[in-house]
Amino acid sequence: MYLAPHFDGRRWLTRLAVVLLAVSAAGWFVGVRTAAPAQALANNLALTPPMGWNDWNAYGCNVSETLVKQTADKIVSSGLAGAGYQYVNIDDCWMQHSRDGAGNLQPDYGKFPDGISGTAAYVHSKGLKLGIYEDAGTATCAGYPGSLGHETQDARSFASWGVDYLKYDNCNNSGSSTTQQYIARYSEMRDALAATGRPIVYSICEWGVNAPWTWAGSVGNLWRTTGDIQANYSSMLSIFHQNVGLSAYAGPGQWNDPDMLEVGNGMSAAEDRAHFSLWAEMAAPLLAGNNLVNASSTTLSILGNKAVVGVDQDSAGKQGRMVSSSGGLDVLAKPLANGDVSVVLFNENASSATISTTVSAIGKTGASSYTLNDLWASTTSTTTGTISATVGGHSVVMYRVSGGTAGGGTGGGTAKAIRGSASNRCLDDPNGTTTNGTQPVIWDCNGGTNQLWTYTDAKQLQVVGKCLDAYDNQTSPGTKVEIWDCNGQLNQQWNVNTDGSITGVQSGLCLDVTGAGTANNTTVQLWTCTGAGNQKWTLS
Repeated sequence: MYLAPHFDGRRWLTRLAVVLLAVSAAGWFVGVRTAAPAQALANNLALTPPMGWNDWNAYGCNVSETLVKQTADKIVSSGLAGAGYQYVNIDDCWMQHSRDGAGNLQPDYGKFPDGISGTAAYVHSKGLKLGIYEDAGTATCAGYPGSLGHETQDARSFASWGVDYLKYDNCNNSGSSTTQQYIARYSEMRDALAATGRPIVYSICEWGVNAPWTWAGSVGNLWRTTGDIQANYSSMLSIFHQNVGLSAYAGPGQWNDPDMLEVGNGMSAAEDRAHFSLWAEMAAPLLAGNNLVNASSTTLSILGNKAVVGVDQDSAGKQGRMVSSSGGLDVLAKPLANGDVSVVLFNENASSATISTTVSAIGKTGASSYTLNDLWASTTSTTTGTISATVGGHSVVMYRVSGGTAGGGTGGGTAKAIRGSASNRCLDDPNGTTTNGTQPVIWDCNGGTNQLWTYTDAKQLQVVGKCLDAYDNQTSPGTKVEIWDCNGQLNQQWNVNTDGSITGVQSGLCLDVTGAGTANNTTVQLWTCTGAGNQKWTLS
């Protein structure tokens, strides 16, 4: 059934909460260092990004047992189940406004006459799995009972009903705003789910407020990195930019979640293909947020592209990284388990443009020619080194590149710490920020992802998906060094020399700890090479 547009109260509440929490949390980031990503949650679930459907984006509170059953039927009959879609997820508004006399959550039997357990049984009979929604606060975003203080009781209910997936939101959180409070809240439900003995994928939804990618790996299987997505190109583009730099934190059992797919909800077919390709390249969960029952053949063909889905579901579990980004023309590369590399050429702009890269830049070497499989056009071509295509506005060209060997460059070089000889401290991206213009510093070596730099075949030094950059292409002593979107320019190319120095290809100057300082938080700069200890580095 088509639903006319309506005021989305939950999204408004979520946006307001994000703003308020961001303000309250801002102080936490000052002077706090980012540790290495936690080990993946030990439930052996979501070893590839979860795939399925969620009702919220298309239906809001108008969820029902009938809708869930019809959608499950469509996932099977359309072939999406065969492509890997398995979770049928119920979002907010499925329950009554009060608990029963024993404090248990109660399904809204007007919407779910067979209860959640009956609905789950039907979904399971189709070979699919059922997901449910709850909230870590006193009430859900739409005002239904939250799980705060009822975690063990609610987890037992979910398990007894046959739930396979929990999306856990953070509205009405009773003032919980610090990272430590967030971790405690989400860990409480993690432990309650584990105690049931039922395998339940755990999806953390705190909208990226307190950088969950730095702590949620041992708490949940996936975590939202952004606010709610909207069904338009600008929203999709903004969320892509927020998520693309977080590749270091993703892997089997722990995924960055840039929110549900808006494919089929009003963007053009080209924009839908771009959206789907980017999410697959970023190893994001693929959760359709549309009216699947009445979806067009075009929408179903996009969601069901098994070649693109295969990139998302690749067993290596690597999130694609930005190879270059200049003037809205982006190149992303994602190394795959069999040695292939998936490449997305993305044109953010409205007019067509040629986008180019090289096999070396994406981490391929060792062959006289390489095969390019176009995953949308279903065509094959070869190249000796250049990868180039004319890409329409708001569109992508997506290749699977085979031949030679992978392992260098952006496609998968080894990340190493860069330790200063004089200070014995490591080159550090403060708090793992992905904000352009951030100045790296030296800090106590701690093994954190924000201290792990990948030296690529294109001579880039990459951290958290960004490149070490000499400010504004300047070449004079004292030029500040910063992190910036990788763009392939000379001011982002570095020589790592046998004498321990790191010199800018463009300037010939040395990477230098400012003022020969050795204290934590000392910045780095370009300076005339002197051979001094503050210009000597070891990579390990």
